[in-house]
Amino acid sequence: MLRVSYTPRYYADIGEGHVFPIRKFELVRDRLLNEGTLRPADIIEPQPAAMSDVLSVHTEDYITRLRAGALTPRELRRLGLPWSKALVRRSFLAAGGTLNAARWSLTDGIGSNLAGGTHHAFAERGEGFCVLNDVAIAIRVLRREGLIGRAAIVDCDVHQGNGTATIFGEDETVFTFSMHGAKNYPLFKARSTLDVELPDGTNDAVYLETLAKHLPQIFAHRPDIIFYLGGADPYIRDKLGRLSLSIAGLYARDALVLEECRERGVPVVTVMSGGYAEDIQDTVEIHCNTIRAARNVFEAATVQR
Repeated sequence: MLRVSYTPRYYADIGEGHVFPIRKFELVRDRLLNEGTLRPADIIEPQPAAMSDVLSVHTEDYITRLRAGALTPRELRRLGLPWSKALVRRSFLAAGGTLNAARWSLTDGIGSNLAGGTHHAFAERGEGFCVLNDVAIAIRVLRREGLIGRAAIVDCDVHQGNGTATIFGEDETVFTFSMHGAKNYPLFKARSTLDVELPDGTNDAVYLETLAKHLPQIFAHRPDIIFYLGGADPYIRDKLGRLSLSIAGLYARDALVLEECRERGVPVVTVMSGGYAEDIQDTVEIHCNTIRAARNVFEAATVQR
């Protein structure tokens, strides 16, 4: 069983020509439905994250000014997105979607959000197209409710998850793993529990070998849940990526992570994270492959039982 969070309100008008392909959420949903990977009943519309949940990660000052449209010009430049009520709404909805997916994973083994993975959001600010840190919010809420004790984040976006690494920098119960481009954004990296930096041009074989080598360290943390950020931006034709993975290689990456989680009995949550391909249809296909891999891996396990 695979339940997926999605709402049309994941869209907000950020202007034509913006490098962030905000139409991708709807396009991914449509493709997965049209091909039958998802049925309408599999897609559940989230409610916005509760204020108490958001404030378990973010400062009251930041959230108050964010909601009021009172961020400074410098803060908006760092965020990289134009402020609007719709942008605030979609950010709260995406956080709610990740929390829902996390709850489903605890009962079903897998849960997905067709958004999220906004790992550049810090407690006190947004950055790099990331307004709220949805994964951090979900971890704090689940732990507050006593549903988990330990968590791990497997961040395979091409950009380091600096916000997440900073939020959990002093928290030994959360293992933050980021495998990213060494020379890519952000210029100054935070310190994750485990950072793996890749040279420009890294190909499928090297990437997959490197990931497989480091996954055991993550499971040695004994997490009760894993959040998987399946970024589409390590793709060879990504405008911001600088790595050289193929679409097939990225599917193999997703399958590798998900199979490890299933075999070890660790609930896993997939979120989309970044993707900026020259052709948006390539980004859509890569994100769709994460959901296909999730269904294939976990349905295969059901059949085997």
